Amino acid sequence: MATDRSYIAVNDRERHRLEALVDKLDDAALSRALPGGWTVAGVLAHLAFWDQRILALIDLLKRGATVPTENPIDVDWINDAAKPAQLALPARRAATLAVETARATDQAVANLSDELLARNTAGGGPINLVRAEHRRAHLDEIEQMLARR
Repeated sequence: MATDRSYIAVNDRERHRLEALVDKLDDAALSRALPGGWTVAGVLAHLAFWDQRILALIDLLKRGATVPTENPIDVDWINDAAKPAQLALPARRAATLAVETARATDQAVANLSDELLARNTAGGGPINLVRAEHRRAHLDEIEQMLARR
């Protein structure tokens, strides 16, 4: 049975959307405030952080180590702990980092062998292959905010 790799096209579509958004935003737009004390650049750094997490988990998977599953109760405190560092990044660097990390992550999940995909599934799917879901939610938020101004 062929492995379902439909996530690749979905990830590509949202990554292209991210790239297009970053290309058109100037530093003033990147510094605009979003709800919860975030900025556009901070949210982009947040996306990079969670994509980087996937790269770290893929490394564990490739080494045969146990890949921890995400505990929903941990997400809020992780976001809260990472937020000051994400907001401290220069706006343009945060935007560039989001694109660079999205590219690397999408390539990494696309290139997982069938064996590694099966191990991820057998382990409860701790590596979320569909990176597009998280990006889409935040890109929608950013685009809606920019449209109001």
